[in-house]
Amino acid sequence: MPWSINSENTSYLVHRSAPPSLVPSRAANMKHGNSMLLQLALLISLSLAGGVAVVVGGSAPTSTHLLFYMHDLVTAYPGAPATAVRVARGTTPLPTAGSLRFGDTFVVDDALTEGPDAASRAMGRAQGFYLFASQTELAPLLCVNVVFTAGPHNGSTVAVLGRDLILDKVDVRELAVVGGTGTLRGVTGYSEFRTHTLNATDGNAVLKIDMYLSLSV
Repeated sequence: MPWSINSENTSYLVHRSAPPSLVPSRAANMKHGNSMLLQLALLISLSLAGGVAVVVGGSAPTSTHLLFYMHDLVTAYPGAPATAVRVARGTTPLPTAGSLRFGDTFVVDDALTEGPDAASRAMGRAQGFYLFASQTELAPLLCVNVVFTAGPHNGSTVAVLGRDLILDKVDVRELAVVGGTGTLRGVTGYSEFRTHTLNATDGNAVLKIDMYLSLSV
């Protein structure tokens, strides 16, 4: 607003005009926001029409299916050492489980191969443990790192954790994939375990494993 300065003999009248605003007006903000919303709506409409995925805040996840066989050898044979060793002995015998007991714990370093034959192409190792955590069922808790030593994921690992109902009437047992490293860092998903062969005499088994993985890139 106008204001005046009086000196001894001179009176000055000064008019100060308001400087242009450096902050956009509300109308300009609303116009900009409406424009952004219109562009987003148009992008979504085009993607739905053309089958293009719209991802907000990240990249679209990629899916991977891995198939291999795990050779769990409790009993050693010439040229085939045991890969599953009992390190703790439980107390209560399990029903229909022979010599196995509640609390039995095995450390494993099982071979992983491309096919069910032990001589087929090596894919890696399953390293970890399983322990019999049920008093009424043959249902070991399995905790292993799948370490790949060949193929596109050579040097990478996947962590598997879950309840493996070995003698369950359901053919497929589902275990969680809880993480990974290397090319599979941050992976999530699940694995399906199937018993390919099981020797009731020596306890040796070959398991078919399908892994369904999801990875954000």
